[in-house]
Amino acid sequence: MLSRVTIRPVQASDGAELVTANLASIALHEPWVSPCRDHPSFLGYLTRCDGERSLGFIARERESGRIVGVVNLSEIVRGYFQSAYMGYYGMAGMNGRGLMREAVSLVVTHAFRDLGLHRIEANIQPLNQPSRALVQSLGFRQEGFSPRYLKINGEWRDHERWAVLADEWEG
Repeated sequence: MLSRVTIRPVQASDGAELVTANLASIALHEPWVSPCRDHPSFLGYLTRCDGERSLGFIARERESGRIVGVVNLSEIVRGYFQSAYMGYYGMAGMNGRGLMREAVSLVVTHAFRDLGLHRIEANIQPLNQPSRALVQSLGFRQEGFSPRYLKINGEWRDHERWAVLADEWEG
């Protein structure tokens, strides 16, 4: 079955549309993430997505071309580890239809099949039920709890660690 979503690495040409979508989605994103909301912060994000240690993917609905969300792979470590952290967020008006589930699935498949990674870890705030349900539905397992793990909007937040290995991935 053809996916309803396409993914591709973030490009400079995505800037204005991504910032607009992020601004329209503040109520959906808060308090979980603070994505780029102006051109300078978009340029910072684009620079961090260097193609080596960090990759950012824009997910679009195939039919309309609208941005569904963003999926990031960061802190990519090669050598004996072959691992990355994954973060993601969806856009208002596109949520509740399983499109981000498809987008995350496509990125994880790419990470294992094309990038040769062994492990993907997603760190999720315990009260973020939609994100927890998404990774759980894809076969990620909860590996632990990390108090005050990441600083978001100036506040250290607790996170659950969810992970999947390449040989467990069913896509």
